[in-house]
Amino acid sequence: MADTVDVPIQDEAIKLGQFLKLADLIESGAEAKTVIAAGLVRVNDEVETRRGRQLEVGDTVALAGRQVRVTAPRRR
Repeated sequence: MADTVDVPIQDEAIKLGQFLKLADLIESGAEAKTVIAAGLVRVNDEVETRRGRQLEVGDTVALAGRQVRVTAPRRR
């Protein structure tokens, strides 16, 4: 698998469907629903089928050979 890319979020948690779009792993919410329902998304190395799953800082998400990590917002 490729290197893990860090993707900062604005709040303390984010829904899986929203994070997939934020991380540019998918194009739309409809695509998120499809890939999650098909069991193609892994969260912390386990298949996740709930689009509303809350992700927190430190969680990793994998889809189609790409892996991203939820990170805290960058400090200004």
